[in-house]
Amino acid sequence: MNDWIAIGAFAMIALLIPVGMIVGSWLLRPSVPERDKRAPYESGEVPTGDTRVRFNIQYYMVALLFVVFDIETVLLFPWALVYVDAIEEVGLAHALLPMLAFVFILLLGLGWAWRNGAIEWARSPTADRRRTPKRTP
Repeated sequence: MNDWIAIGAFAMIALLIPVGMIVGSWLLRPSVPERDKRAPYESGEVPTGDTRVRFNIQYYMVALLFVVFDIETVLLFPWALVYVDAIEEVGLAHALLPMLAFVFILLLGLGWAWRNGAIEWARSPTADRRRTPKRTP
């Protein structure tokens, strides 16, 4: 029970120090509100236009797909290194089927992303026409 008291004391100290620093800095800081302090700062440049800039979501989609398939590669390398030893110990089916299922699921995800246009960087007018549902009179 004494170990839990020590853990609780360390947890309280770990919470009190940062909270105390934040409260202390909030109480001691000078408060001089000015219009220029509320303006967005652009590295010494005078800001022009709206501060909200629209980014193309395609950058994030490509980054997420890269991370997913990069992790796949990281998981495939160790499996490939122990594959021969695993066949001897557990047999071909138990060594190969889980990895084939893993790769199949990833290929399904790649097919889904490809079908939805997440892999296409710039959409062509032909692809947009194929996706547009035809209207029936």
